[in-house]
Amino acid sequence: MQKIIPFLWFDNQAEEAVNYYTSIFKDSKTGIIVRYSKAGAVAAGRPQGSVMTASFNLNGQEFVALNGGPAFKYNPSVSFFVNFDPSKNKNARQDLDTLWSKLSQAGKELMPLDKYPFSERYSWVQDRYGISWQLILSNPGGEERPFIVPSLMFTGAVCGKAEEASDFYLSVFSARGAKDTKRGITARYPGGMEPEREGTIMFTDFMLEKNWFAAMDSAHEHNFSFNEAISFVVNCENQNEIDHFWGKLSAVPQAEMCGWLKDKYGLSWQIVPTKMGKLLNDSDAKKSQRVMQAILKMKKIDIEALEKAYKNDQSV
Repeated sequence: MQKIIPFLWFDNQAEEAVNYYTSIFKDSKTGIIVRYSKAGAVAAGRPQGSVMTASFNLNGQEFVALNGGPAFKYNPSVSFFVNFDPSKNKNARQDLDTLWSKLSQAGKELMPLDKYPFSERYSWVQDRYGISWQLILSNPGGEERPFIVPSLMFTGAVCGKAEEASDFYLSVFSARGAKDTKRGITARYPGGMEPEREGTIMFTDFMLEKNWFAAMDSAHEHNFSFNEAISFVVNCENQNEIDHFWGKLSAVPQAEMCGWLKDKYGLSWQIVPTKMGKLLNDSDAKKSQRVMQAILKMKKIDIEALEKAYKNDQSV
């Protein structure tokens, strides 16, 4: 299981979106679909038995999609780089253009498909659901990057903090003794690129337990910032891991709910046990409903309490 998984909040289009993405990305597949139990349906105001979450994999990158209602809207503060490397794929340019044409349909082009100083072929596009993708023709001379890499844009009140934030995330994950946690490349804004401040981050990438992320600062005026529409699930093997990540990352007490938290930069995370999906998708609906009812009462997830709810142990 991937340690960190992007989690996408939809109104009611999760299953439709998953089918769409897995149809246009090569080497993709749909995973486990979890439906709303009676307790979950009541809490979310959604039909019992309707799709709650659907996992899917796009060329090696795992995702989870949720039908959660209209509370949150996507914006470009979190986007996804899609790396087309001509040194490894002779049809990279053609494949990029093909995917661009599909993502652009009923979407919005944020940066036109064109040649740029940093790439021979690049476009930033917001698809029909509002999710942003940065399609780039790359040819890395150093360490290979995954096909899809989540990217964080630090704007507004957190503009200029991309380096600080990425250092913070590296420290949080390396504190657990995690291997494969490191800084990648860093490019800074030079002088003369106002409103960007010289020395802030034009681009950096970093690895958290084998999961690559990118980050940048943007001092231009934007009417968006990080929100819960895209969060990141951290799969934890035990309660000690949950306690560690919760204690280090949570910075907004009022945002704490059902394993969700918000860090000091406004980015949302879900700190959950790896077994939670199994408990919520048990063939015995009564067991799954008890687990869901237990989760709804929690802020930080308590694994022992979930297991007792699953077993209907009243000694919680």
